[in-house]
Amino acid sequence: MTIAYWCVLFMGLFPYVAAGIAKKGFEGYDNAAPRQWLAQQTGFRARANAAQANLFESLPLFFAAVIIAHLENAPQATVDLLAIGFVIARIAYLVCYVANWPTTRSFVWLAGLGCVVAIFFQI
Repeated sequence: MTIAYWCVLFMGLFPYVAAGIAKKGFEGYDNAAPRQWLAQQTGFRARANAAQANLFESLPLFFAAVIIAHLENAPQATVDLLAIGFVIARIAYLVCYVANWPTTRSFVWLAGLGCVVAIFFQI
């Protein structure tokens, strides 16, 4: 399995880290209505939940880029590096979101998007 494919697996699971942060401590957590409970959260919990949604939203384009690059025999070493760059950017994105650093968060979001677009340009 390529490094880029490992990145796909990691990113498929990573949004659950944000979910765990949002539910940290489960203070008053209602498992019968988890989405309603999360919608009422504030501070770092609300930001972690928003990050979780954005992390899930970023997956289709990243997954498509990696798979299409593989099918088109793009240079694997470059695709691997760009996939690692995407993973690093998305980890930084979660940190910035939870820490409430919106400007930095926007820059790392853009860096992650740039990595995905660059994978397409390897084809």
